[in-house]
Order: sequence, then C-alpha cells, then structure tokens
Amino acid sequence: MNLFETIHTSEHEQVVFCHNKEAGLKGIIAIHNTTLGPALGGLRMWPYATEQEALDDVLRLSRGMTFKAAVAGLNLGGGKSVLIGDPRKDKSEALFRSFGRFIDSLNGRYITAEDVGIDVNDMEYVFQETDNCVGVHQVHGGSGDPSPFTAYGTLQGIRASLQQKFGNEDVGDYSFAVQGVGHVGFELVKLLRNEGAKVFVCDISDDSLKACEDLGCEVVPVDEIYDVDADVFSPSALGAIVSEQTIPRFKFKIVCGSANNQLATDECGDELERRGILYAPDYAVNAGGLMNVSIEFEGYNRERAKRMMRTIYYNVSKIFQIADRDGISTWKAADRMAEERISTIGKLKLPFMGRSHRFPGRERGNH
Repeated sequence: MNLFETIHTSEHEQVVFCHNKEAGLKGIIAIHNTTLGPALGGLRMWPYATEQEALDDVLRLSRGMTFKAAVAGLNLGGGKSVLIGDPRKDKSEALFRSFGRFIDSLNGRYITAEDVGIDVNDMEYVFQETDNCVGVHQVHGGSGDPSPFTAYGTLQGIRASLQQKFGNEDVGDYSFAVQGVGHVGFELVKLLRNEGAKVFVCDISDDSLKACEDLGCEVVPVDEIYDVDADVFSPSALGAIVSEQTIPRFKFKIVCGSANNQLATDECGDELERRGILYAPDYAVNAGGLMNVSIEFEGYNRERAKRMMRTIYYNVSKIFQIADRDGISTWKAADRMAEERISTIGKLKLPFMGRSHRFPGRERGNH
C-alpha cells in the first residue's frame, strides 16, 4: 500500500498512528479537513481483522465528519479515531489514558468523543489526559448521552422531507418503518408515536421490540422491514442497507433516518431518484449528536442544544432546493452544499493550526 497516495486521494491533512506496547495501544487518528475549524469526530473501538481495514474505516469516517459538520453549519472540521481491539476484553485505564495523551499532543487539531465500542467510563480516562474531548459526563459539564438529540434532529429532517414530498409536515398523518430501535431508534419511535404516527419496527433485541410494542408499534421480522407499506423508511441501525437488493422492494415515498452511510453505493442514491423516492442525506439528518456536543465549547446548555437541532429542518430543505436548482440527486446536492461552504470559508482563513481548548464549567483530573 502506498500510504501517501492513499491520503492524497482521500484528501486528508494528517494521519497519526499511535502505539504503546505496555498499554496494548494500537490506534489511528485521521484528520480530514480543518478549514472550518478543529476536526471533531468520535473514538471507535473494534476488532478489525487487519490494520488496513482499520485504516480504511478511519479514513472513510473522518471524511464523512467533514461533510456532516459543514452541512450542519458548524465551525468544525472532520476527524475520527479508531482503536484496534475487542471492546469486550481489551479495555484498560492505561489504554485510554495513553491514547488521551496522543490526542493531547495534537494541540486541539483533533477533538474526540464517544463512538462505537466506547462508553462514558472509557471517556473518563481519556478526559483525564486531554481537554480535547467532548460528550463527557454531565458531572464534568458535558452533554451526556447524545441519543435524544440525534433522534430529535432526525425528526426535523423527517418534517422537512414530508414538506418537500407531500406539501405538509404533519407527522401524525403518515406511517413509518423504523429499522433498528436501539438508543437513537427508540428515542425516534417515541417522538413519532407522540405525534400519533403509525410505526412499524424491527430489531434483533426482544427487549427493545417489547418496549416499542408497549408504545403501540407493530413489530415485523428484520428482513421484512423493506417490504412494509409505509410512507417513510427510517434506517436507524446498519449502514449500506439501501442497496440494489433492497430498493426494488421499497414501497416507501421517503428514506430519512439516523443511520450512517445508508447508501450502499452512490448509484443507489441515483436509483432512488429515478424511482421517485425522496432521499434525505443521512449525514445532514443525523447531525444532532454532533451539534449537541459542539455546544460544550461555549458552556453546555440543553435548551440551546435543542434549538440548534431545529436548524436541521432548514439544512435538509436547502439540500432539496440545491437538488432542484441543479437537477441532481439529493446525495450529490448535500455534498455540493458542504463543498461550497468549505470552499467559501477556506478563502477567508488558513487551516486550523491547533490550540488547547478550555471548556467553561469543566474540570478534569482524577475523577
């Protein structure tokens, strides 16, 4: 593998390989673009089969964070970090504190947060070594669990999609197929049911399905969610589920959910367009969690966070306007919106060079 050619192709600014034998640390930090501000993106721990697989993942995810922050209107760039290891058995205080020191050495160019395989206890150790960490526990002045905000932001994307497709945003008048009712999916289901919407759900967890049934949802088998006759398909778990195999089964009029990387390929986004199915680009819809933690920079306030989530409605609406204006698919319009903002702001200032962040109301040390 030609590493520099790979980075050149993906347009990354910096890739850092982190190693500490005593701590069992094998990690990668990828900073994609800091034109708009410091790179922010979560820390993921996963038992990658190969180091190449870990690198591919962190490069892909960090690029996605650049576009998500740009479309969300945030003064942040895109980054991501991964730890190679099994989160069920390879965690330790030394591992996370060692990684926290690597993050701190970047002087604020990269800010981390919780992601797949990582919980609040792990982030406590990272937080002991660096201020460049958000989404920490509320006792430290952080924002805590971002799931309700991601779900609330997804609801705003759904409203914008309904308005675009049907000319109104009355959620209760429509039916929804929610794939995955974990943390975010279940919060979304509660919001939809509070509006009086008909909701179909699927999940691999019987406990989660039982909780949804108690809310009045109809449970369907996992593989049959694609065949449900509902107005809106809301992927809230796996990525790459809008594919050549699933699209022909769709009766949906809209695809709008919180899952990342919903399109198996870009061509699948074009196919939705050809079939008259409105696609709300996932990284615009699910930006609520990112918006929520971004507020920690100025001192976290829950009400201000919720007000910020409402801008997702306008961001998604603008993507639809660009798609109509330029005669392109909505996934292309979202990328264009992000690229235009990065290009415009990039003419105003140099790339973010890094600094130590100080968050109001937060103290770190031995917690």
